[in-house]
Amino acid sequence: MAEIILHRTGPGVTLQDMGRKGYLAQGLSRGGAADILALAEGAALLQQDAGLAAIEIAGSFVSLEVTEPARIALTGAPMRALCDGAALAWHASHALPKGALLELSGSAGGYSYVHFGGGIDGKQTLGARSAHLAAGIGQMLEGRESYPIGADRGSRVGLTFAPLPRFDGGVLRLVETPQTHLFGEEQLARFIDTTFSKDARGNRMGQRLVSDGAGFEVAAGLTILSETIVPGDIQVTGDGAPFVLLSECQTTGGYPRIGTVLPGDLPRLVQARAGAELRFCFVPLEEAVALERAEAKRRAGLRSAAYPMIRDPHDMADLLAYQLISGVTRGDDLERSAS
Repeated sequence: MAEIILHRTGPGVTLQDMGRKGYLAQGLSRGGAADILALAEGAALLQQDAGLAAIEIAGSFVSLEVTEPARIALTGAPMRALCDGAALAWHASHALPKGALLELSGSAGGYSYVHFGGGIDGKQTLGARSAHLAAGIGQMLEGRESYPIGADRGSRVGLTFAPLPRFDGGVLRLVETPQTHLFGEEQLARFIDTTFSKDARGNRMGQRLVSDGAGFEVAAGLTILSETIVPGDIQVTGDGAPFVLLSECQTTGGYPRIGTVLPGDLPRLVQARAGAELRFCFVPLEEAVALERAEAKRRAGLRSAAYPMIRDPHDMADLLAYQLISGVTRGDDLERSAS
């Protein structure tokens, strides 16, 4: 059986898949990959199911060896990737020969992912292979450990894609919560007008945001009863700072929630570098539902969006339409420009 052997790992390296659904009533949040879009991208590059487990690297480093030939894909926050000393392209799939040493380092932050053809066949707990560190399920991966690779039913490599821009911050879309109105129109307007920066203090439970202005407070904050909370909820803590809950958040809480980030926008938050600028805007619930459906459809279509890093002439339906040598084409563009 093919295995990966971990030689060296830094902190924050875990095994992750899509997480565990259906355990909120038992006090267990979904967990799983911080950036589920990166899992879908890796699956598209390897032409396999997005539910397979991959290695998640949280701004750290990994050195590993494969005991048999293997296919890999690299997604999420770009890192310096070397296979036996040769550089590998990020956001792409590659073939590793038997005994190859893969070294990943130099992350600028965020979450990076190494996917294997067939996935990593780690131990299942409650229907998933993901580590949920806050709940004590699984643990960080460490050097001198080995993990089996599942049966790989694919063979294609050398694919790449254009990743959704999400590494430099931007606008996060929100829907209202039952407590949004408690903040009042003036505070809500200031919240929307404020440019926040991503605090360096953050983990898989949540991300604190900071700004230059005053904090956001609500007079009824101390009287709110604890209730169900989910990833994407923005709790305003006692110091008035917004705190966005992430995949390993608790399942109940009593801090007032000023809004909830759309699930499709959470990758933009988790992948933004420390200090990146972030802003918020509210959208109606009906629009949010439509946006999430469109994003789910886009993720489902990622497989067809992957394309070869080096085009094979046999795959080109109209070869003469391509610029092949020094910008030479069959001349249709010149004819159109002359007419």
